[in-house]
Amino acid sequence: MPAPTQLFPLIRNCEIGRIYNTVCYCHHKHLCCLSPHLSHNHLRCAPQKKLATLCPKENFNQFIHARSYVSTPQRFYLTPPQVNSILKANEYSFKVPEFDGKNISSILGFDSNQLPANAPIEDRRSAATCLQTRGMLLGVFDGHAGCACAQAVSERLFYYIAVSLLPHETLLEIENAVESGHALLPILQWHKHPNDYFSKEASKLYFNSLRTYWQELIDLNTGETTDVKEALINAFKRLDNDISLEAQVGDPNSFLNYLVLRVAFSGATACVAHVDGVDLHIANTGDSRAMLGVQEEDGSWSAVTLSYDHNAQNESEIERVKLEHPKSEEKSVVKQDRLLGLLMPFRAFGDVKFKWSIELQKRVIESGPDQLNDNEYTKFIPPNYHTPPYLTAEPEVIHHKLRPQDKFLVLATDGLWETMHRQDVVRIVGEYLTGVHHQQPIAVGGYKVTLGQMHGLLTERRARISSAFEDQNAATHLIRHAVGNNEFGTVDHERLSKMLSLPEELARMYRDDITIIVVQFNSHIVGACQNEEF
Repeated sequence: MPAPTQLFPLIRNCEIGRIYNTVCYCHHKHLCCLSPHLSHNHLRCAPQKKLATLCPKENFNQFIHARSYVSTPQRFYLTPPQVNSILKANEYSFKVPEFDGKNISSILGFDSNQLPANAPIEDRRSAATCLQTRGMLLGVFDGHAGCACAQAVSERLFYYIAVSLLPHETLLEIENAVESGHALLPILQWHKHPNDYFSKEASKLYFNSLRTYWQELIDLNTGETTDVKEALINAFKRLDNDISLEAQVGDPNSFLNYLVLRVAFSGATACVAHVDGVDLHIANTGDSRAMLGVQEEDGSWSAVTLSYDHNAQNESEIERVKLEHPKSEEKSVVKQDRLLGLLMPFRAFGDVKFKWSIELQKRVIESGPDQLNDNEYTKFIPPNYHTPPYLTAEPEVIHHKLRPQDKFLVLATDGLWETMHRQDVVRIVGEYLTGVHHQQPIAVGGYKVTLGQMHGLLTERRARISSAFEDQNAATHLIRHAVGNNEFGTVDHERLSKMLSLPEELARMYRDDITIIVVQFNSHIVGACQNEEF
């Protein structure tokens, strides 16, 4: 969500260091801003309007006109090659290899991309193949109060899931290899863009926590087959617990000590898919979403939602939170559509300010580094903070059996869903993948269109045909529409250029970071697997 404009000068760059080294703690979408100039009575931000209502075309025109000191308006516009360069900077594609001419995976491949609004971007993404079990993991992670927690979760969560899925014998084999100093069995094959950073400094700390987890799994062995849903839930909860524990224990290394505290005091939502044959599991914590693209018999596209937002728009989430706290807190636990009047997602990793007791927070802050101790946010206790924890990282898991008509899956942070309806998302991706987007009749949605406007729409269509061939990545194509669509549902280059050329201090007021993964399924393999089951 856009930041409250009166507070925006405090947070316009949003670097992780500035967030923790100054007296301001903020995430434009999920949290209110804190400043020593603000009393506690001003700390609750009113619910923000949806992005779609904040960036109509007339707002852009007003913005452009307001910059009248620019000698020529054309200086604002980017050329098509410049637009493509920005849109494609973070795109990544992976095709599942074929064996002996036959693809044995239900996944053909995936496309992913990111478009920042924050500087630096607070979203993260991950994709990996499980090497010791069948299946592939894909996920998007939306950070708030900086990128530290999202970064840690993006590089650690899949290991916790993979370990949770391993049979007892494999866990023993891995532990014996560590004990004897032999090479470990590889657990994951990562599919990473060069910009997808992994923390080398924290790798030993992260490994030790993971090893403790698998040792406990070995000790708790029941001999039963691992249930995927249970494994996903356990992995999410255990990683969040380790993030909390590492921050409480600290580290002799000052850099690592500050890192684990930044991870714990920032937060992240996560939406993860595990695909194994026809079994698709979605584990969601927060307000990113998973959407299935289904092609009907007549060739049209429909969207099937495979996750639920954990925020105030979800009545069952409000009820869950209220039931976990005394009746006396019924009116304060969710206020102004936020948790304790502050946090938009009702489930998230990190965010220990909403999980730890007041005593624990004070102890960690007082014994922590000066950067943490000097930060106003860390000293601040949320209002009406009586019965923590108020926040959980436990995911909601949905299982879906893939069918031949299930063509693709879209995982995306809420930066996409704030700008586009789910049906439009599925239609645009479906038409892109099948190459029929330029064959559909032009729809004007009830607008009165002049002959000149219709000519313009036809000209845009012709340009889009070549543009579609420019986009070799479905996620890039979707971002192009999310940022550049006009009232007719077509990409307006002028609008796209204006959006991509906004200065960083203004970009966040119009949209959020956008991270997308589009997973394409192999209908032939899915159908064959279905037949084998019957």
